[in-house]
Amino acid sequence: MSAAIDGAERMRMRCLLLNKPFRVLSRFTDGAGRETLLKYVQERDVYPAGRLDYDSEGLLFLTDDGVLQARLSDPRHQLQKRYWVQVEGKPEAAAMERLRAGVRLNDGPTRPAEVRLIDEPPALWARVPPIRHRARIPTSWLEIGISEGRNRQVRRMTAAIGLPTLRLIRYAIGPWELAGLASGEVRVLDSEQVVSQLRHQRTSAL
Repeated sequence: MSAAIDGAERMRMRCLLLNKPFRVLSRFTDGAGRETLLKYVQERDVYPAGRLDYDSEGLLFLTDDGVLQARLSDPRHQLQKRYWVQVEGKPEAAAMERLRAGVRLNDGPTRPAEVRLIDEPPALWARVPPIRHRARIPTSWLEIGISEGRNRQVRRMTAAIGLPTLRLIRYAIGPWELAGLASGEVRVLDSEQVVSQLRHQRTSAL
């Protein structure tokens, strides 16, 4: 862990988790009148570490510390993000292996991903508006773990193997998980624990 982040610990940096709802921008202002973080986050001068698309849901980490924000956002640190992904269709073994090996996108091949087929996550909140149900077209849920942060990467990865993404929920960023956080709900983290968790994360990766 860098000395800069250790210094941030002494300054009592602020760290929050938000379960970002569908169709909410991962910023506090928008000239087009779309819903933003302002509705959900009462803390001021905190900013997202990384982005989560307008049409994606789930975990967003916010902090007032620029060093930590960069540490969590930079793909060089290979902090894994994990997603629940509802796709259209039934994945075949070969398609799953393509994701695990890395798929070629228009901006280059992805790193290998962790992928497994799962049941629909339990106690999942309803999306508003709901996914359009089509009786003749089956859907499946995947759990996908990646350590990159390209624009709309997971959606492009599933599209590349013929499985369009219908719903995308980020449920974990490194050691932090949704863990019962309701849609739109914020949890304040202890800054000393955040530093300790990141230090442990780095040690575990060595």
